Order: sequence, then structure tokens, then C-alpha cells
Amino acid sequence: MDVAAKKLLASEGCDPQFGARPLKRAIEEHLLHPLATKVLAGEFKPGDLIKVSAKDGELVFQKKK
Repeated sequence: MDVAAKKLLASEGCDPQFGARPLKRAIEEHLLHPLATKVLAGEFKPGDLIKVSAKDGELVFQKKK
């Protein structure tokens, strides 16, 4: 995961009033659910190394060779 992806998740999940719950939700919505969808679609398989970066406010997943 590159710095831009981490910054995106941090900015989406930052809310001092609610603690870590918004960060957990941001990780689920922007990272876990899209990645699981791609695995189920066959784009990635177990054992693949995946680079996560951010572009235009979205996380981008690329298989590392």
C-alpha cells in the first residue's frame, strides 16, 4: 500500500468524535469489499501480491509480478 492510499483511508476514516469506527468503515468500503469482489471475479488469486494505490479519490489494485 503506497502513501497516497494510506492518506486516502486516513482522511476518509478520521473522526475524533467516534474513535476508530469511521476508519474501520473506510477500510471495509474502500479496501476490503472492492478487493474481495476482484478476488471473486478471478482478477486475483490466493498468493498474489497486490499493490494498492490511490487515484482520483479511489483505491486502485494492481497485481505485482
